[in-house]
Amino acid sequence: MMPAVHGSVEVSPMSNSSPTAPIDRLPRPQELVDSRLVRLSLAVVVAPLRFLAFWAAVALPFLYLPLLVGGLDGQQTTAFVALLLANVVALLLGHEYGRAG
Repeated sequence: MMPAVHGSVEVSPMSNSSPTAPIDRLPRPQELVDSRLVRLSLAVVVAPLRFLAFWAAVALPFLYLPLLVGGLDGQQTTAFVALLLANVVALLLGHEYGRAG
């Protein structure tokens, strides 16, 4: 059977090919590689950072005890405030650790 010709467009009576998206809607191969690479890179960097931050937030309060028992004066106050700030940063960075999704 010969394909039918309508105007200047050739129309085949049957086609085994699956429907495809218009070419302008498809992402470029470089965009796919870039976005996947970025997501993978972020996952590789962010997951260990969250892990370390979470456990640092758990462990840092134990370092407060010797400072508080010995009293806070001079450099010990500075060390206590630095530990407190480090704990806040660790809490912020590690709060998503272990959550599904």
